[in-house]
Amino acid sequence: MNNFSEGKPLTRILAIDYGRKRIGLALSDPMRIFAYPLITIQNSHSFFNELTKIFEAKEIGEVVLGLPITEGGEKSILHDEIMRLKEKIEKVFSVEVNLWDESFSSSIASEIIIQTVKKKSKRRDKSLIDKNAAAVILTEYMNSK
Repeated sequence: MNNFSEGKPLTRILAIDYGRKRIGLALSDPMRIFAYPLITIQNSHSFFNELTKIFEAKEIGEVVLGLPITEGGEKSILHDEIMRLKEKIEKVFSVEVNLWDESFSSSIASEIIIQTVKKKSKRRDKSLIDKNAAAVILTEYMNSK
């Protein structure tokens, strides 16, 4: 069910594809039907400032945070960093953060980019993969509901 049918104000879901260099973000529409790539932010000390601006501007009601799991089902090398990010987002923004297995999101995003971005020079932009991977995570999450 979407928020409208439950009588709640319409809010968006923010998806995060965390990486040590770049962090991809994607948003749902207010009805939580579609996911679209939003932005890729450098993973630096200014990340939370950028995230705060997005929370203030976009009416975020929920967060989906990608958590890679190895093929053997074990924790990835980013697991602890992602768990710390989850806790910080929950504390700072008072929002529910759901973890979602994003093991193949970058591969799927790369395929989407190959199909939709015509110029090879633009396809080389790594930030495209990150924000599209976040959109893949969000689409999978919303489709599971």
